[in-house]
Amino acid sequence: MSPEAIPLNIIYEDDDLLVIDKPAGLPIHPAPGHYSHTLVNAILAYLPSLPESDDSLRPGIVHRLDKDASGVMVVAKNSVAQANLINQFKTRSVVKAYLVLVKGRLTPDEGVIEAPIGRDPRNRKRMAVVAEGKEARTQYYVIKHVGDYTLVEVRPETGRTHQIRVHLSAIGYPVVGDSVYGVKSPHLSRPFLHACRLGFQSPSTTEYVEFTSNLPPDLEQALERVA
Repeated sequence: MSPEAIPLNIIYEDDDLLVIDKPAGLPIHPAPGHYSHTLVNAILAYLPSLPESDDSLRPGIVHRLDKDASGVMVVAKNSVAQANLINQFKTRSVVKAYLVLVKGRLTPDEGVIEAPIGRDPRNRKRMAVVAEGKEARTQYYVIKHVGDYTLVEVRPETGRTHQIRVHLSAIGYPVVGDSVYGVKSPHLSRPFLHACRLGFQSPSTTEYVEFTSNLPPDLEQALERVA
């Protein structure tokens, strides 16, 4: 793993953690096909003293965002904080909220989507709602209707791969700009999916802390254009 001087938009930092505003298009960690220009490469450059972790490809990583999603992420700066934060995600005590634009006028104004998610048997590169999949639960709250679209705050309670995109597509309100599960958009080259809020217990003080991120310019402009 090589450090790379990739700029980081840091929202908050202390001895245990780093909260960043991840830009769209930046993968979290190396994988087949892209071993460089990832968030991990950027973190290694910013924190050269970051200790080795059990997973050498994911030092400091405690959760993930899709490559094309933007928004708030927390990164651990030591192994104790990493274990603490991973456990909070595992026990579902972390508050995760996303702003999502979907096609259609979503009703009712709030609800819960409960449907198991697993590999799509017809295309192993995709996820789908499948009977033998893992439990998945997503809350949503309509913020406003914008023309034939709806801006929604989505709070996934579980952390399945592509959960938000799969669940919203499954109930008939696909994510705008999502070429895999949703609907393509002339106004957007990526899914309208932004992690706007992240709350958890500070590993050092045990107090609840919460961090937010505003919509980035590309999503703001897409919202204006569909109105």
